[in-house]
Amino acid sequence: MRILQLGKFYPIRGGVEKVMWDLTRGLAGRGVPCDMLCATLPNDGVDPEDRPFHGTEDGVSILRFPDGRTIYCVKALAKRAATMLSPAMVRWLRRHRKEYDIIHVHHPDPMAALALRLSGFRGKVVLHWHSDILSQRILLECYKPLQRWLIRRADAIVGTTPVYLSSSPYLRNVQEKCTAVPIGIDPVRYDPDSARSLRDRFPGKRIILTVGRLVPYKGLPYLIDAMSLLPDMYHLVIGGDGPLRDELTDRIRSASLEDRISMIGFVSSEDLTSWFGACDVFVLGSVLKTEAFGIVQVEAMSCGKPVIATKIPGSGVSWVNKHGVSGLNVEPRDPKALADAIIEVTERQEHYGAGARRLFEERYHFDLMIDRIQALYASLDQPCL
Repeated sequence: MRILQLGKFYPIRGGVEKVMWDLTRGLAGRGVPCDMLCATLPNDGVDPEDRPFHGTEDGVSILRFPDGRTIYCVKALAKRAATMLSPAMVRWLRRHRKEYDIIHVHHPDPMAALALRLSGFRGKVVLHWHSDILSQRILLECYKPLQRWLIRRADAIVGTTPVYLSSSPYLRNVQEKCTAVPIGIDPVRYDPDSARSLRDRFPGKRIILTVGRLVPYKGLPYLIDAMSLLPDMYHLVIGGDGPLRDELTDRIRSASLEDRISMIGFVSSEDLTSWFGACDVFVLGSVLKTEAFGIVQVEAMSCGKPVIATKIPGSGVSWVNKHGVSGLNVEPRDPKALADAIIEVTERQEHYGAGARRLFEERYHFDLMIDRIQALYASLDQPCL
């Protein structure tokens, strides 16, 4: 059985691409032939760790890894509305469609869906429904006919949580094809000395950590307001950058919270692991369904850190964080609820931290995700190419 993961971008930056990459890596590591097809812009380079495996054939950038997986990066003309415009993807898939038994296409990605539609592929299709299209309204109206075709064409539909699958209006009539496979990761490992060094910056404080793009749906103004309701022993660290940076800085200054909130900007992967080790609680205060899963919660759980998240209607975020086990879930846009939850969780940190680590092992470990995807592939009938 040969598998192709289809969609999104290289270099790997966002959550959807990371899931594709991890599925390809995990399956190939178990001896399942699995490749990945994505698009790249002319000015995009190769990540330093991938350079030893990089080559070019017929104008296609190719990464060939020792475990047998191959990443094909076709050229894109431009990127519009978070979508690559890549006729080369259509051409590549038409030429190579008979080499694969299953194409696992990742949504939302109109270019990948169009390439599959025009490829003439006759094998089995797995549709990975990471999220509905929420912000690109004009794009969605144009894409709806192709999206309806993709849902009909799929032999199986995978979602990251049962909540998101059941709440999506586009999947309402195909629930019999849907199955939930939570995103799985390798446990985050941090250096205790580095974590201790970060804690030493705030002696005697309980450290609240939140990390993400500084954009409206992350709900950061409400978390800042919650700090005004907390005792001085609490210190908030905000990691990440984005268009709201100046607005959030002004809000912190207006509330006279400069000494109790640190905005540390972009956080590298290495530094993030140390911050996970240093913090007492992780908070994901998002307010819109744009936050579909919140993988950063899982990263915190793998470090044994309790989580506070929000009960966003239709989102899987509060399903990921099991209320009363790995932490607490509160109503979005409610600073007092956030503050009360932070106090309760930090006062019972050992209890919730142990629950978070246990839930990670039971539900979100990388090996579990690969097990579930392998089982799904095995359940599909062999295709007739």
